[in-house]
Amino acid sequence: MARPHEARTVGGELTAVAPTQTDSGAVEVHLSGVVHIYPSPDGDVVALRGVDLDIRAGESVALLGPSGAGKSTVLGLLAAEFQPSAGSIRIGDLDVDRARSDVLATLRARDVSLVVQGGRTNLLPYATAAQNVWFAQHGARSRGHTLDRTPGELLDLFGLASIADVPAAQMSAGEQQRLALVAGVATLPRLLLLDEPTSQLSESERNEVIDAVVDIHRALGMTVVVVTHDSDVASRLERTVTIRDGRVGAEGRQGREYAIVGRDGSMHLPPDVLDHLPPDSLVRVTVLEDRVELRRVDSEENSP
Repeated sequence: MARPHEARTVGGELTAVAPTQTDSGAVEVHLSGVVHIYPSPDGDVVALRGVDLDIRAGESVALLGPSGAGKSTVLGLLAAEFQPSAGSIRIGDLDVDRARSDVLATLRARDVSLVVQGGRTNLLPYATAAQNVWFAQHGARSRGHTLDRTPGELLDLFGLASIADVPAAQMSAGEQQRLALVAGVATLPRLLLLDEPTSQLSESERNEVIDAVVDIHRALGMTVVVVTHDSDVASRLERTVTIRDGRVGAEGRQGREYAIVGRDGSMHLPPDVLDHLPPDSLVRVTVLEDRVELRRVDSEENSP
C-alpha cells in the first residue's frame, strides 16, 4: 500500500519529505455486531449493543457522543485490552476476538498504540522526553521489531527537540500531551488510538495538540481513531462517527451529517428528527423512486 509523504516542520511550516521504508503502514479496522457487557454486583452494564463500524486503512476518525455512550469501550477493544462479549473485531488480517494472548501482546507492542486521557498518565514523570520515547520503543524491540527512528529524530520531527532533555514532570500540560503523542507513535504503529487528547488544556495548548494529531497522521500515514468531545478536533479529522446508547448513531463527512442504517436494519434518528418522531411513534415507511419517506401516523388511523 502506498504511504503518504512525511511532513517535517521547518521554520514553522510543514515541508513534505520522502518516507522511509520502515515508516508505519496502516490497517483496516472492522467491528461487526460488537457487544460488550461489564459485570456489576448491581446488575450487568451493557456498554455496546451491536456496533458495526468499518474504518479504511490510513483514515482518521473521531468518535463522538455523550459520556457513557461506549466510545472509550470501543478504544479499549481495539487496543485488545479486553475481549468483546459478542461480535467480531478485525484489525488488518487479525481476528482480535479469536487471537491467542501472546499474539495480542505482540499486537499491543508493535501494531496498535493507545494514548489514554491526560498526557502525564502516559509518561514517566522523572524521565526526560527522550527517555520516555526510548522506553515506549522498548517493548517493540523486545519482540523483534526493528525501528530506525531514534527518540531524537521523532522529537525533532514533531517540534519537541528543544525539550528532549527536560523531565516530563517539569513540562507544561500541553508539552506533556504532545510528548505523549510522540511516545504513542514511537513504535510506528499501524493503528493509533487517542482518548480525549485535548482535555484540560488551555486554548493555545489545545490548538498545538490538535496540530500535532493532524501532523502525525499526515506524516506517518497510520490509521487514527480519536475519542473526543472537542468539535475542533473532530473537524480536523476526515470522518466523525457518533456513538449513542452503545450503537453507531451517525456519521459526518466533509461537514455533512448522515444517519447510519445498522446491519440489523436499526437506525438512530438525529435529535431534531426526534422532535417530530418521538420514541414509540407509529411510522409508515414508504419507498418512492428516489427516496424513502417516514410519516408519523396516529394509532387511530390504523384501527380496524
